[in-house]
Amino acid sequence: MKREVRMEDISDGKLYGPEDMVRAGCGGCEGCSACCRGMGSSVILDPLDLYRLNSLGKVGMDELFSRYLELQVEDGVILPHLKMGGEEEACGFLDGNGRCLVHPFRPGLCRLFPLGRFYENGSFRYFLQVNECRKSSRSKVKVKRFIDTPELEKNEKYISDWHYFLLEVQEFINSGAGNGKAKEINVQLLKLFFLTPYGEDRDFYGQFYERLSEGRRLIQE
Repeated sequence: MKREVRMEDISDGKLYGPEDMVRAGCGGCEGCSACCRGMGSSVILDPLDLYRLNSLGKVGMDELFSRYLELQVEDGVILPHLKMGGEEEACGFLDGNGRCLVHPFRPGLCRLFPLGRFYENGSFRYFLQVNECRKSSRSKVKVKRFIDTPELEKNEKYISDWHYFLLEVQEFINSGAGNGKAKEINVQLLKLFFLTPYGEDRDFYGQFYERLSEGRRLIQE
């Protein structure tokens, strides 16, 4: 979704590709879990995040939505977010030592931090958020190694397609044609992309693009 900020206020002024080196290495975040606390509703999940947590991480859908996630409206679109709870407003996936219980299956925004994505021309590049991570002595690391995502090229296409589809949904909901159908469309899209489990025996991306075609049909009717 869109953020109305100036890049010079939040970044080092550079844009990065997967093969570039960026000063984002935090040494495994040993002794620090600040970015897993007090994040409000900023950690928005996409369909791949649900697939990883449910199908790969074996966290049941009922448990995910009753304990770890909450639904909130983002630019008119209802999307799942990581829930922050307790006095420290901590992510529910943190253990008593401040370590992530689902680290191999953590959401994409968690993998990305403190990097962000700058979208333009139907795609995106990465940027370094300079005011977010508390670690002051970060090391240089290749972007694709830092993100630690299999099939990165395929993943980046998926991320772009999902982002621009959400913009289409937002435009439809806020238009005269879609305004009266906002709740209905949101419920249908939630069920289509998030609440209906993805098959473990099939490639996620193939399943996603089948659902994307159906999602586009829903907002074109």
